[in-house]
Amino acid sequence: MAGERKQQILETLAKMLESPKREKITTAALAAKLDVSEAALYRHFASKAQMFEGLIDFIEQTLFGLINKITSEETDGLMQVKRIINVLLIFAEKNPGMTRVLIGDALVNEDDALQQRVNQLLDRLEITIKQSLKIAVTDSGKKILPEAEANLMISFVIGRWHQFAKSGFKRKPMEFAQLQLGMFD
Repeated sequence: MAGERKQQILETLAKMLESPKREKITTAALAAKLDVSEAALYRHFASKAQMFEGLIDFIEQTLFGLINKITSEETDGLMQVKRIINVLLIFAEKNPGMTRVLIGDALVNEDDALQQRVNQLLDRLEITIKQSLKIAVTDSGKKILPEAEANLMISFVIGRWHQFAKSGFKRKPMEFAQLQLGMFD
């Protein structure tokens, strides 16, 4: 039961983050949405920061679960990169509230450690893309610098996430993505 309540709190927090108005989310507002007291929230989470950590955990587990599946199934490095980028963009499109966490929008005025954790997540994503690009260089002999191209790719993804969030979730991350990814070949 406690696990279910924790999950419900995190889902409600994520849903509240989907509001295009970008209002600061307070524990009082979260508790009201759940029709519980703030004290009830704190029985499951020591702080609001811990709630955001729960969302970041979900993002990490989901993204790296999908990425690990891609890298184990796909041997072509460039195909790995394209599929990874598609996963990152589709995840954002399906989870607008999580996109606000990924771009740091939802973390303004929260514990700095949360933004550092998201930064580490983004670094891990860039490293994963770089590893796939190294495979592509080895297999194809392409003359690219994996570090520079991986940075370009993650910047592209983050830019698409920002555009999605800042447009009030109207500009979809996958809009033109396939065409644009073709430009990286």
